[in-house]
Amino acid sequence: MLVLDAAETRSALPWDGLVKALGDMFAKGCVMPVRHHHEVEVPGEADATLLLMPAWQPGAYIGVKMVSVFPGNQTRGLPAIHGSYLLSSGKTGELLAIVDGGELTARRTAAASALAARYLARPDARSMLMVGTGRLSANVIEAHASVRPIREVAVWGRDPRKAEATARELDLKGVSVSVATDLETAAREADIISCATLSSEPLICGDWLKPGAHLDLIGAFKPTMRESDDRAVARASLFVDTRDGALKEGGDIVQPLRAGVITEASIRADLFELARGTHPGRTAPDEITLFKSVGAALEDLAGAVLAFEASGGRS
Repeated sequence: MLVLDAAETRSALPWDGLVKALGDMFAKGCVMPVRHHHEVEVPGEADATLLLMPAWQPGAYIGVKMVSVFPGNQTRGLPAIHGSYLLSSGKTGELLAIVDGGELTARRTAAASALAARYLARPDARSMLMVGTGRLSANVIEAHASVRPIREVAVWGRDPRKAEATARELDLKGVSVSVATDLETAAREADIISCATLSSEPLICGDWLKPGAHLDLIGAFKPTMRESDDRAVARASLFVDTRDGALKEGGDIVQPLRAGVITEASIRADLFELARGTHPGRTAPDEITLFKSVGAALEDLAGAVLAFEASGGRS
């Protein structure tokens, strides 16, 4: 049995290969039951979340990820996300690999947004605003830079010191990195805005989005959370990773749906339709696009299989 730690998982999942693996998996599909989502009480602080996400390709691979999200870890200097991925043979059920779940989650999440950006962000997008300073932030920036000609990146966080730390962590050739001190100003200038936070209140206002902007919403994975306001959702062409997930769990979609700002028909396409070519994605240079992801077990399976096979494993 293969065991991949965080560093080994990262090495086995280069952006170009991972984005392609996700695109192929969305195009081909797999069996993906509804994930288990449980609230876990943590005395004296915000509730944690336990996620169990199974998926399989009949006759090939079976996988399940167990992930915990502890918001209170931010005050301890610890990652909010911990987890492991168990990859088994789809022929015999034999356990083939244990993959670091935190690293797999961070990279496949970023790669899914980069895959969406291939269809939704302008081909000439050069400037990016990263809202959030957690583990995902550097991954998201690197992933987008692998699919679009990003030359300027601004990082914004509630804690400027964390934003500075994230900016220092980045080492992208030919890319200028700065810390944004005014969120509105930075958002109005950006070609791509990515948000990866645990915010329960809107951070990005629709009136800030310039023509042709692409808004990538990664955080706010519960119906009670959101990173954009109703104006942003109303102005933009809406896309999601999976319809079932976004309509059930993504607060940026669920809340405006309940308020009557949009309808289910407002969602133009999901990543299945984009990857299969049944929807073209962006259709005009000045179109404002919005992509909401909540994560899907398919993405984990694609990443785990890639990491396993890249490390010499065989089913």
